[in-house]
This record gives sequence, C-alpha cells and structure tokens, in this order.
Amino acid sequence: MCLDCSIKSPRGLKRRHLMKLAALGFAAGGTAPIALASETKTPPAADAHGAAAHAAEAPPEGGHDAAQAAEAKPAADPHASPSDGLTPKQALAKLKEGNRRFVEDANACAADLAARRTELAAGQHPWAIVLTCSDSRVTPELIFGGVTLGELFVVRNAGNVLDTGALGTIEYGTEHLHAPLVVVMGHKKCGAVAAACDVVKKGVELEGSIGKMVQPILPVALSALFTSEDFVGQTVRNNAVSGARRITEESPIVSHLVESGAVKVIAAVYDIETGEVQFIDKIA
Repeated sequence: MCLDCSIKSPRGLKRRHLMKLAALGFAAGGTAPIALASETKTPPAADAHGAAAHAAEAPPEGGHDAAQAAEAKPAADPHASPSDGLTPKQALAKLKEGNRRFVEDANACAADLAARRTELAAGQHPWAIVLTCSDSRVTPELIFGGVTLGELFVVRNAGNVLDTGALGTIEYGTEHLHAPLVVVMGHKKCGAVAAACDVVKKGVELEGSIGKMVQPILPVALSALFTSEDFVGQTVRNNAVSGARRITEESPIVSHLVESGAVKVIAAVYDIETGEVQFIDKIA
C-alpha cells in the first residue's frame, strides 16, 4: 500500500495518522515517515547545514569526477542507504535531525517495505545502535524521525540496563555490522528506574525477577540520592550516562573502536511528553 502523500496530499500525514496506519495492520516499526516537507519546499537551514557538514567530511576520492558526483548526490536524505558508511559525527547528526522532525510532527508517508526487504536480504548495515527501555512509549524507530528497516540496531530492556546480552549485542553491532554510533537512551518517568529509587529511598522489596532486574540501577540511584529534588529524573540521566561509560570500560572491542575514531558512544534522555531527546556527549 502506498499513500504517495508527498505527491497527492501537500499536507502529508501527521504522527497520529501514522499510528492509525499501524492499527490497520502495518508491522511495528515498518511504517516510517520518509516524505518530508523539505521535498516540496526550500530545505530549512538545519538541513542545509547538515548536508554541508556531510560533504565537508567526505574524503576526496577520484578528483574532479568525485567532486561532480558529490554535487549530484541528493542532500540530507534521512533514508539514504547506509551502505556507503557514516562517521560517528554524521550518524549523531542524523539522529538529531530525525528527532527534530519527530518533535515538529513532520509530514510522512508509508514506506515501500517490500522493496526495502529485498534490498536488505543480502545483509544489514545499521548506522546506529540504540540501547533503550522497553517502555511502550519509547520507540526509537519513530523517535528518530521514522527510520525504516535496516537502519537502527536496537536493544531494549526495562531500564535500559547494560547486561551481558546488551553488551554482546552492542559488540556485534559495532565490530561486525560496523555501526558508527552507540546511544544509551533513558527516558523520563521510567518505571524501572523509579522502582530502583523506591528500593534505595524507601526500602521497598520487589518480588520475583523484577528485584534482580533493577539491581544494576541501585548503585546509580544510591549515588543520586539527595543530590537533586528530582531523584528519579536525576537517576534516569545518571543511569544512561553510567551505561554508556560502562560500555567502553567493560568491552575491549568497543573501546578499541572508540579509540580509533570508528565508533562514538553517548548517552541520551528522551522526554515522553515533548518527544525531545537530550544528547549527552560527556560520559567520562
């Protein structure tokens, strides 16, 4: 099903319409907003700047012919094939631009998933790895501009905890799939973090496996106790930063890639009310 909203409807689809499409049978994460207002209007300054930055970072290959090819290449396409490779800086700029479109409720249309599946059958080349919470309100594929199949390598668990499975997945994504960016993203009003805070502050005993699940968050919550009026919010932020820092501390594979400049690891916090993502570069 193709809506061709960018051609037939100048208004396109709002995010709420995208949700309705999902209810009608589109697979989760498969409906991706790819038709932007910039396709029919003059690109905003942010897009122009992003395109210029991308061109400036591209290595000179082939002299004059390469320069002509670069000029002919469409600028700032959020769904361009990642097979050409992105630098960590370009991948982060792509996430930020996608989140900007998400917050502004940019126009969208249905992705051609059949063609995309065929394209990806030979292999995947995601350009970012996202470790985030399993919270149903936190969907990276939508939060970062409606990316489609094959773009994000996502790891999700309650509280975005860096456990063995998550770290191994991140190692695979960076070393074997060559994703240049790793983001550990917490979110406001996180239930898992709130539960850990209750254990630390109120002595609550959690039943079943939930208690074991939040154990890695407890030291982070303890260090944030009495440091902020927003105990849970501060712990959410510190937990994301701690997870990002631990990736390089506990994984020689990722640490080597970071030192070589091939990979960047950052933290982030998603605001479930505004849709905005705050990126935290300083994790040391």
